[in-house]
Amino acid sequence: MEKLKVGVIGATGMVGQRFVTLLQDHPYFEIAALVASPRSAGKAYEDAVGSRWKLEAPMPESVKKMVVISAEEVEKVASLVDFVFCAVDMKKDEIRALEERYAKAEVPVVSNNSAHRWTEDVPMVIPEINNTHIDIIPAQRKRLGTSRGFIAVKPNCSIQSYVPILTPLLKYRPKVIVATTYQAISGAGKTFREWPEMLDNIIPYIGGEEEKSEQEPLRIWGHIEGDRIVKATSPIITTQCIRVPVSDGHTAAVFVSFEEKPTKEEILAAWKSYRGRAQELELPSAPEQFITYFEEDNRPQAKLDRDLYNGMGISVGRLREDTVYDYKFVGLSHNTLRGAAGGAVLIAELLYREGYINKK
Repeated sequence: MEKLKVGVIGATGMVGQRFVTLLQDHPYFEIAALVASPRSAGKAYEDAVGSRWKLEAPMPESVKKMVVISAEEVEKVASLVDFVFCAVDMKKDEIRALEERYAKAEVPVVSNNSAHRWTEDVPMVIPEINNTHIDIIPAQRKRLGTSRGFIAVKPNCSIQSYVPILTPLLKYRPKVIVATTYQAISGAGKTFREWPEMLDNIIPYIGGEEEKSEQEPLRIWGHIEGDRIVKATSPIITTQCIRVPVSDGHTAAVFVSFEEKPTKEEILAAWKSYRGRAQELELPSAPEQFITYFEEDNRPQAKLDRDLYNGMGISVGRLREDTVYDYKFVGLSHNTLRGAAGGAVLIAELLYREGYINKK
């Protein structure tokens, strides 16, 4: 099979570096362009990154000498690739404009950024949950005036520690959800070397995170109405988001009440049997088991369980009845794999298999 050529916009940042490592030897895609800010343009990738390589895995040899292209050179990038991933550190209005420029240049954009998450005809996708939201793409193409180009986005990393776990339980009509997320420092693009003040510390505030954590699940659970995606009106969700001294892995402590309270056995069975479109299509990045329940009282743990199914599996444990709500549990997901680059790669795999991304 001839692989699709992909560009990584924001290739020098932490999420961009994740894309680079995940796309090495990918069965569908190969890197054809590494794209970053004008200050990195013209340099070999290893020189542009320099000492800022943040991953434990080494930089792949295949990309070290690739010359970085400026993100502003849209036409040049468009001539080299079939689609792009985007993970840039810019102001939201600048990101929105940049991603639309690429889409209008007939380049599909799979974005890790938050800028277009609430654009009404842009699908925000977790492939196992709301894969049908990609059916809005023809309406978006009509608005943009494109035949190939469009934008699809990945949701916030923190919600993936509880939204996948709640989704199989929607048939029991959850009415109130309380979630506190304990979020790793890589979610801020940091390592302990760069952020020593996080050692022996927690910070009870992450800017904008609580609004995203309360609203984005409703969009994931929403539906298409004409040429827009309409968010769900329930359940009520309230959250607190706390930065903790963990390198990778977002944990959530969740409390939930239902209109029709299930038994514990029904919840465990729903988690075990749940399969999404990603599993049906056997997408390369999809975990074989989407949700894994741990019986042990002290699991899931970030250090032990974040890499489940190459960081793409969702872990849950400590399910028990509560004195105020119906149930409580603890969830975990890998924030830079499932929650960021890996989740975006999985979206691209879905879009490719469903015919929305193809070779020029």
